[in-house]
Amino acid sequence: MALCPCGRLAGASKPLTLEQCCGRFISDFEKAPAPDAESLMRSRYSAFVLERADYLLATWHASRRPATIAFDAGVKWLGLELRQHRVSDTTHAAVEFVARQKSPGSRAVRLHERSRFVREEGRWYYVDGDQL
Repeated sequence: MALCPCGRLAGASKPLTLEQCCGRFISDFEKAPAPDAESLMRSRYSAFVLERADYLLATWHASRRPATIAFDAGVKWLGLELRQHRVSDTTHAAVEFVARQKSPGSRAVRLHERSRFVREEGRWYYVDGDQL
């Protein structure tokens, strides 16, 4: 069983499998929404690693959703670090994270972002983010 790309750990620092963690949200968006903004952010990271444009588009808020998503060829995702998960109220939250990636022939780069999420009709959606 493959480990979850998001790096979430169970008790005793044991890595979770994709199926135990983000896979259930990615594979069944309609019936298994992410329970909070942190889980949605983690599952979106995993969806980038797995190149699951369908999930990324479905979890992007309609007010900011792009028409399509293109993945850069050969990108290797190197890890995710969660810095902060802040809940403003029952329908708004923010997650600060650092994601690392490497493109062929170049040095690894870090994406440090504070993402904003909104909850509508029982589902969390990514709205936008500020690069830090």
